[in-house]
Amino acid sequence: MTTAQAVTLPEKSVVLPGIDEDSMRTRLGESDLQPLEGIWHYPAEQMTLAIEKCSPADHQMAYRLIMLESRDTYLLPGTVIGYVEASAVDDKYRLWLYTQRDRTTLLHPMECVATLSTDATTLTFDPPKWRVKVRVNLARFLPRLFRSVSITPEKEKETLPEGFRKIYPAANGSNQVPNKIIYL
Repeated sequence: MTTAQAVTLPEKSVVLPGIDEDSMRTRLGESDLQPLEGIWHYPAEQMTLAIEKCSPADHQMAYRLIMLESRDTYLLPGTVIGYVEASAVDDKYRLWLYTQRDRTTLLHPMECVATLSTDATTLTFDPPKWRVKVRVNLARFLPRLFRSVSITPEKEKETLPEGFRKIYPAANGSNQVPNKIIYL
């Protein structure tokens, strides 16, 4: 019987020099890509990122997420923004994204579960939600007051999952950015 090794991620992101969208397209174009690999758009952060295999010498994770372009001018192209690891389920992955930052360095990876669509064009995840519940038994302290307390159910607000949309290579093989107007 073997025991699973605990995943240890770097507490701080690193910047890989000389990486931009053009150089990443070249790197990916010369590789035998897995469905998860490619260039993705992250609408929630207005960011373009790449998912590529990690070499065994680089890290114990299977894939890393590399920021290629962002509206945030403090982050440098080539910044590793997270890691991905396969799970026992074909379309589910363990995803770690750095959640805090110190100027240009990303810190503290947060783990969540990501789902890859069947056509490998979207990778969605629900960031963990924290809720603190406090329950006080008023009947124990004030028996007469307890009769005037009522409980009303509240509907939780439905939220869309966050995620990435693949822009290269395209599922149809055209290698054009989806949802982009092409002028003739």
